[in-house]
Amino acid sequence: MAILDAPGPSVLTGPAPRGSADPRARRAVGPRALRVVGYVALIVAAVAVLLPFFWMAMSSLKGPNAIFTIPVKWLPDVWRWDNYAEIWRASGIATWWKNTVVLSAVVTFLQVLTGSFAAYGFSRMRFPGRDVLFLTYVGTIAVPWQAYMIPQFIIFSKLHLVNSLWSIILLQAFGAFGVFLMKQYFDSIPEELSEAARIDGLSEYGIWRLIMLPLSGPAVASLALLTFVNTWNDYLGPLLYLRAPELWTLQLGLQRFATDLYNANYSLLFTGLTLSVVPIAVIFLLGQRFFVQGIATSGLKG
Repeated sequence: MAILDAPGPSVLTGPAPRGSADPRARRAVGPRALRVVGYVALIVAAVAVLLPFFWMAMSSLKGPNAIFTIPVKWLPDVWRWDNYAEIWRASGIATWWKNTVVLSAVVTFLQVLTGSFAAYGFSRMRFPGRDVLFLTYVGTIAVPWQAYMIPQFIIFSKLHLVNSLWSIILLQAFGAFGVFLMKQYFDSIPEELSEAARIDGLSEYGIWRLIMLPLSGPAVASLALLTFVNTWNDYLGPLLYLRAPELWTLQLGLQRFATDLYNANYSLLFTGLTLSVVPIAVIFLLGQRFFVQGIATSGLKG
């Protein structure tokens, strides 16, 4: 009687029916199928996003009459590598490159410097009205630049900064988003580190430079990457403030190149576009790990 009452499979009932399946196996099939569908959707989306860039890069290696063929030819019949030498000779792309690199590097440095410094004050210093001032400053992110660009242009004109690279540098040297991003990361760093440094005699400038910045590598990398990409791709700012051709950036120079010089030579235009897109894409791919880490960890506290 004890044997018959024991739990487990019964010898009298025999093996399970052949058509039955393990419930755990059925439960595992659902998540696995959803994961496969998700991967397929991501692959399709990635191909849809990258396909125009691939066509642009391939068009930069074609002749002027081979770009808009029907049906579309994705690969050139004759690879025209001399297009890159031609655009370098026929345009001022070397000057545009230099101006864009200088502006992007200087603005990125200043954004990281001013953003991290102001963020340290909002995160670690105690003074009346700190939270109200921070919310007011961050609230300026919601105000579009087009709302105040005319008064700003008048001020820069009065200061004789128009038609100078300094106008773009001063225009973008400060940013509320950078302060917000760095403050969120600074808030996640234990306060005990700053207190121990003060006990050891380190000043607030030393704490910011020797403790906070080295511990905020992902946030600094994220801010630098975003600022560099935005400055590199900026078109409206140079259009308003940079008038002389020797001050043009890549975006402004390529637009003038397309309309004034080689209106019908789209192969050279795509060559210039490739030269402007590929470097920033490589920089973004190399820094995406730090970018994702910085954005993710900046929201832990605050």
